Amino acid sequence: MYIKAIKISKKIIFILILGIILISSTICYYSFANKENKQEEKKSDYIKWVDFKITSDILNKTAKLDIDSHTKNSAIKYDWIELLAYLACKNGGNFKKFNQKDLDNLISELEKGKVIEELIQNTKNYNYYYESYSAVLGGFIGYYSIEVTNEDGTKSVKDKYGIKAFLPIAKNYSFSHYDDFGNERSYGFKRTHLGNDLMGSIGTPIIAVESGTVQHIGWNQYGGWRLGIRSNDTKRYYYYAHLRKDHPYAEGIVEGCSVKAGDVIGYLGMTGYSIKENVNNINVPHLHFGMELIFDEAQFDSINEIWVDVYHIIEFLKKNRSEVYMSNKETKDYSRKHDFWDGGKSHV
Repeated sequence: MYIKAIKISKKIIFILILGIILISSTICYYSFANKENKQEEKKSDYIKWVDFKITSDILNKTAKLDIDSHTKNSAIKYDWIELLAYLACKNGGNFKKFNQKDLDNLISELEKGKVIEELIQNTKNYNYYYESYSAVLGGFIGYYSIEVTNEDGTKSVKDKYGIKAFLPIAKNYSFSHYDDFGNERSYGFKRTHLGNDLMGSIGTPIIAVESGTVQHIGWNQYGGWRLGIRSNDTKRYYYYAHLRKDHPYAEGIVEGCSVKAGDVIGYLGMTGYSIKENVNNINVPHLHFGMELIFDEAQFDSINEIWVDVYHIIEFLKKNRSEVYMSNKETKDYSRKHDFWDGGKSHV
């Protein structure tokens, strides 16, 4: 009887241990599954669409407020992206509905000592607009150092705060453009135009809008000789296409190299619309300039790419152009006239 009881006890203990193991395994499985689901949610929790509709007039107004507050030692420093995000909450992101009173009231409240966090409590989508506009404009205004030519012809370096992005067309070169974003294209297959065409003369020096890394270079049957630059914060991908036949790129421009905002990177042309390399099949010489936003690497080079209308960005950048000179008479290459350091020379 005693021996039988022992056998029964061992059986019960075995069942209990087996039960504990099964319960523990179940808990671990669901814990792991829950963690995996949260990681998947986190991976997909990024912005997937941006409709950039800020006019150059509003960009100029908010940029001036930002720059003046930093350069005139104002007690309150404005952030133009915060201002734009707040205004977008008022007009649903469509700045054709911009009301000057909204901006005036915002500045008045900020001057009274309120902070943006207080003013957005009853607004919707502020965080979305702020992150979206930061992705578009994050590298455009800030501290930098640049060479300047003094009256006696010597050069010196000045630290500045202001617009540190450049127009993609070099200073003293003419161009024309209109808002052609979204227009239809038929070569190869029916598609929409995801950039802005800047019409100009063949050989016009093309400028890096922002500092970054050359990520793509070479021939593409649609863009001809083209160049892609990723901004240093990785949020923007700048696409320059239809560069000049035979000599599309500036000296030293290779895949993987770093460029500074304002550097000469290539030359305007009319290449493209051909499987065969180095062919001029574009009717009118122009630069195709585009900007892609990247909130997650899964978006890059995929069907989920986000391209924004850069027409008003071009209008805004007209005030900041990089001056160039012929630095190599044999190759007829150009270089920037004044060196530049993003963030200021002390940050290099």
